[in-house]
Amino acid sequence: MLVAAAVCPCPPLLVPRVAAGAAAELDGARAACADALGVLAAARPDLLVVVGPAERDGRGPYPQGTPGSFRGFGVDLDVRLGPGTDTAPERELPPSLAVGAWLLERAGWAGAPVEGLGVGEPLAPRRCVEAGREIGTRAARVGLLVMGDASACRTLKAPGYLDERAAPFDTEAARALGAADLAAIEALDPGLAHELKVSGRAPWQVLAGAAEHTGLKGTLLYEDAPYGVGYVVATWS
Repeated sequence: MLVAAAVCPCPPLLVPRVAAGAAAELDGARAACADALGVLAAARPDLLVVVGPAERDGRGPYPQGTPGSFRGFGVDLDVRLGPGTDTAPERELPPSLAVGAWLLERAGWAGAPVEGLGVGEPLAPRRCVEAGREIGTRAARVGLLVMGDASACRTLKAPGYLDERAAPFDTEAARALGAADLAAIEALDPGLAHELKVSGRAPWQVLAGAAEHTGLKGTLLYEDAPYGVGYVVATWS
């Protein structure tokens, strides 16, 4: 059963060495993520699953110890998903899970075993919910670290340019995540999310499926749109 979850954004810029001179602009988001990881640790899960968006070749499960890297962003920085293992993983973490692994390393995670799950952006809401339900049965006490961004269309200089639908979408998504409103999260429109370049829609709906019948309450820790991209940090416990 899901006992706690942390919702965090997944831009590589969250990593100070990637952001370089602009690192201070996301200090508030990093602090909120650290607080969210603290809630996860306090719940003492038996299993922690890190869920994040992934391209087609990055989908599927990732075992504990899978390596990741920020070399593709010009930084000689490697991470690993939880403590290392003797088994050589077949592939590296997608960027969203690499950011999740970095957050765990930064928090000094030494609790439950850690696994990763890359979720394809086109995955239908029903299938996301089903995947979440399955995760919720994996252990007596399951924790989720859910990585994903809101829209990338909040300003003229945003990656997706300005779209007037972006701010209302992000406002509702942040409200639903902060309130642990499962119905509202499951109702997020995948077509509109795609048009607004929302990477978090599918992972958030996986969370909604995992949280069914748990009675978890949500808390919104952070909501902002630096660089024209919506970032949300929330906890469920």
